[in-house]
Amino acid sequence: MSDHDLPLILGIETSCDETGVGLVRGCELLGESVASSVEQHVRFGGVVPEVASRAHLEAMTPTVRRALDSAGVKLSDVDAIAVTAGPGLAGALLVGVSAAKAYAMALDKPLYGVNHLVGHVAVDQLEHGPLPKPAIALLVSGGHTSLLLVNDLATDVVSLGDTVDDAAGEAYDKVARLLDLPYPGGPPIDKAAQRGDAKSIRFPRGKWGDGTYDFSFSGLKTAVARHVEDADRRGEPLVVADIAAAFQDSVVDVLTRKAVDACVEHGVSTLVISGGVAANSALRTLAEQRCREAGITLRVPRPRLCTDNGAMIAALGAEVVAAGLPPSTLDLATDTSLPVESPLAG
Repeated sequence: MSDHDLPLILGIETSCDETGVGLVRGCELLGESVASSVEQHVRFGGVVPEVASRAHLEAMTPTVRRALDSAGVKLSDVDAIAVTAGPGLAGALLVGVSAAKAYAMALDKPLYGVNHLVGHVAVDQLEHGPLPKPAIALLVSGGHTSLLLVNDLATDVVSLGDTVDDAAGEAYDKVARLLDLPYPGGPPIDKAAQRGDAKSIRFPRGKWGDGTYDFSFSGLKTAVARHVEDADRRGEPLVVADIAAAFQDSVVDVLTRKAVDACVEHGVSTLVISGGVAANSALRTLAEQRCREAGITLRVPRPRLCTDNGAMIAALGAEVVAAGLPPSTLDLATDTSLPVESPLAG
């Protein structure tokens, strides 16, 4: 079967504050569009679920239209609809699933409720082609930090470890607030860190060498807060660049070490890093170095595909369809805590 004969999948993503729509055939991204409501959340220092849900509702139809235009296809050309059924914010998920059901009914096409987390891994195929089996995936975002053994994107994903408290991206946001840097915290901390000395402060490495693949960043966040409080009490100016660099060094050190260790232990030669924090320059640099030293192939999607988008949901939908899995029913429910071991919801 040629790529042109593969089904055209429309993917819809609304798990948090991005309304994403993508169109995919196999491993080819034909078009996409993303509408973000992040600016509406800045003054709150985090995502407000009700605001995000309203933004999704307003953005859905025009975002679908832009994605279709960018792909040069009509809605009637679509062969199946894939949508994020979880995990995510309850109201935000409901908007996306409701829209997907409406499109599926109007077009008389199959509907597939899929897993947001596995979508972050599947999107790499749009950049680098089919994923070797098995692969290890390090998923790092604002809400999730997980190590996964991916035997098959559609049917066999195993969780090796997860964060026991704050996700890495969440820690970035909280530390940015401590340093009076803008929200979301990832990009400004990354930028500030490039001017700082990561060795000037030794922050703790959560769950370092504990024999698990779990993560913890709450203690690191607290250590940064104590450092800021101590400097303020002594009347010393904060060297923001050094604090940012030392904080980031701690985060990426633990992430990359555990990811490479997982590859070595499981005899896997391919590591995928995905999620919004995968756009971080220090994480990419250290991962490249450690993977090269260990003889592991590193795959990281381009930054636009790391953040939430509809292309990743369409990419996972394409895998589910290719695997011949049954479509979801029209009473598909959202699941705010859908486990990563369930690529297909329901």
